[in-house]
Amino acid sequence: MYKGKKIVAIIPARGGSKGIPNKNIIDLCGKPLIAHSIDLAKECSYIDSIVVSTDSEKIAEVAKECEASVPFLRPAELANDSAKTIDCLIYTIEELKKQGEDYDYLLLLQPTQPYRLLKHLTESIEQIIDQDLPSLVSVSPVAEHPILMRSINNDGTLQNLLSTSSTVRRQDFPDYYKVNGSIYLNRLDETFTNETSLNDNQYPYLMSNEFDIDIDTLQDLEYARYRLSK
Repeated sequence: MYKGKKIVAIIPARGGSKGIPNKNIIDLCGKPLIAHSIDLAKECSYIDSIVVSTDSEKIAEVAKECEASVPFLRPAELANDSAKTIDCLIYTIEELKKQGEDYDYLLLLQPTQPYRLLKHLTESIEQIIDQDLPSLVSVSPVAEHPILMRSINNDGTLQNLLSTSSTVRRQDFPDYYKVNGSIYLNRLDETFTNETSLNDNQYPYLMSNEFDIDIDTLQDLEYARYRLSK
């Protein structure tokens, strides 16, 4: 709890990973991938409850061993390739309410983004509550500036992604950021619905590029092992 506001951290982890089998519980530097998010959330005194949403008995067992709560398994229709994260979150929040658990804010921690620090959680929670923001998402500066990006038209010509003139000096490029997927925070009120787009959360929490790690392939996993072992 922070300033009287109850916060639930939800970690969604379905069992049907295609790129890396059992990805959410694969070993990363000596412990299951999902444990990195659970263990960090356990360190944050602002978080009232850590809930893992999964359809997998195996993932549920690992999560419980890490002292996270798995009060129910996610239904199959919320665990297939077409299932949306927001639908999973709404389902979880509603089921928790049925069990008498009501929260003011939701912190979404994706297990495939394991490289965070405790200060990232505390600072982002303080930011959204102190500033009374409806939603917040972590962002990192872009590595490749979109002013130099192009698409290819049907006639084979190049189309600028931005209308900004690319003749501007690099040092004068405007700042651009990408959603890095590490932290999503939302106020749980009538605006949080199945139509909510989490990547369009309104306010930024800025993180440096070194924390922009998303494990989707074996190459990503090896890079994460390299970064976390340093």
